[in-house]
Amino acid sequence: MDIRPNHTIYINNINDKVKKEELKRSLYALFSQFGQVLDIVAMKTERMRGQAFVIFKELAAATNALRQLQGFPFYNKPMRIQYAKTDSEVISKMKGTHGDKEKKKEKKKKAQEPAANAAKKPMAVSATPVHTPAVQIPDNPPNYILFLNNLPEETNEMMLSMLFNQFPGFKEVRLVPGKHDIAFVEFESDTQAGVAKDALQGFRITATCAMKITYAKK
Repeated sequence: MDIRPNHTIYINNINDKVKKEELKRSLYALFSQFGQVLDIVAMKTERMRGQAFVIFKELAAATNALRQLQGFPFYNKPMRIQYAKTDSEVISKMKGTHGDKEKKKEKKKKAQEPAANAAKKPMAVSATPVHTPAVQIPDNPPNYILFLNNLPEETNEMMLSMLFNQFPGFKEVRLVPGKHDIAFVEFESDTQAGVAKDALQGFRITATCAMKITYAKK
């Protein structure tokens, strides 16, 4: 029986040796390139080992991720991905705010507007630093090797490889022993490195760390 398209995708055949927190972070790094990820559910119970659910805000993002990452070698095992059989709780709640609740929502919205506007302002301020590093960091001449810094402590080679290998010309990731916050990524040419650098500048592996990318010194 075909399962209808869904905001939530179900993944199995995941390497069950990976710790739960690392697994969730790696799944987030891999899947968030397709769209906003609302939640990742991965449980280490006997019945749920080697499985996970990724919940997207947009249906198109879920569909794109399913197509692009089907069979992707994740921790040395090809992922098997399909749509989840039912809507996740998060999506049901989002959908539940429509229909007959629309009128109530309108009233609520009007009452909350001043608060919402006040809340929006600091968010706009906090969102801007993501791209300011590009201005502040003095960059080196173009190079086929990129230098990454401001990486979170839990960054590993797998996470960075998954982010960068979607770009043509990707060769390898090199972590620096004893320094968790920096890494080097090598491409076949300066141009290919530049494309990845522009696309992932300010990418957040975790909510607090916006990755800073410059060309490595030649």
